[in-house]
Amino acid sequence: MSNNQPILVVEDNPDDEALTLRAFGKNGITNPVVVAHDGVEALDYLFGTGSHAGRGTTTLPAVVLLDLKLPRIDGLEVLRRIRADDRTALLPVVVLTTSRETLDLQQAYHLGANSYIRKPVDFEHFLAAIELIGRYWLTLNETVASRTNSGY
Repeated sequence: MSNNQPILVVEDNPDDEALTLRAFGKNGITNPVVVAHDGVEALDYLFGTGSHAGRGTTTLPAVVLLDLKLPRIDGLEVLRRIRADDRTALLPVVVLTTSRETLDLQQAYHLGANSYIRKPVDFEHFLAAIELIGRYWLTLNETVASRTNSGY
C-alpha cells in the first residue's frame, strides 16, 4: 500500500517510533517515512527551514501522524502552524496520541485535525490501527496534492 508520497511521523518517544515503523512494515506500507522527534523538527521539514533548510517543499507528505506531547513545540502548536500556512493548510493531519484529555481532543479538532486516534497500548491493536490509517489515508483518501500531481 503506497502512493509514493512520504509519511511524516512526528513522535518523540523512541519506542512508539519503532512500533509505528514496525507496524508500517507489517502492513505493507512502503511509503518513505520521515520522522521528526519534536515540533520544531516537524515544522522545519514541512517548511524547508532550520535543519531542513534547502529541502524542496513542493512534495508534501501524504499524511502527518502527529503526537501531541512533544518537546520544544507541542503538537497542537504544530497543527496551528500547519493550518495557518497556505502551503500546508490542506495537508491531512492525523493526531496519534496517548492523550485521554478531552481538552486535547477538542483543541485538535478546533485547530483542524482530520482525525484523532488514541494509540492502542496492545501491539496487535496498534497494528490494526496503523493498517486502517494506511488504507484510508494512503489509498482511499483523495487530497488536493494527489489531484494536482496526477494532472487533474
